Amino acid sequence: MSEGSKGIIIAFYVAFSKGKADEMVSHYHNDIVFEDPAFGQLKGEEAKAMWKMLIERSKGNIKITFSQVEADAAKGSALWEAAYVFGPDKRKVVNKIIATFEIKDGKIIRHTDRFEVWKWASQALGWKGWLLGWTPVMKKQIQKQSRALLKKYLEKGVSKL
Repeated sequence: MSEGSKGIIIAFYVAFSKGKADEMVSHYHNDIVFEDPAFGQLKGEEAKAMWKMLIERSKGNIKITFSQVEADAAKGSALWEAAYVFGPDKRKVVNKIIATFEIKDGKIIRHTDRFEVWKWASQALGWKGWLLGWTPVMKKQIQKQSRALLKKYLEKGVSKL
């Protein structure tokens, strides 16, 4: 594995692609701040638990690919894609994400994922997502549901990372 920030980002995604949540989050700083459109901002153990929850819920049925990893000593970026089925209707989702990172003490301290919520909602939620996925109300509802799942997961106490 290459050295430095680029190596950290690559190692993070290699672990993700293998479904190894503990290994993924070992690259996170204890003071990690993660943010994306689905969860909003998560800090520390919440951010780490989110990845573990997502991997567990996928039951091995998620394909992660990544490319265009770039980094200097303090920051980096990558493009990544998650392909999976979503919800009781088992809708196929291919989510393309732009990730940015800040590195401190050899760990990821800030990780921000950006993706088009409307495209995701159209795939994951069908016609309702296509019709309403661009609205602030729908974005807020997606975050509310994602955070409720994470809260329930944390309450089970299975996410000691």
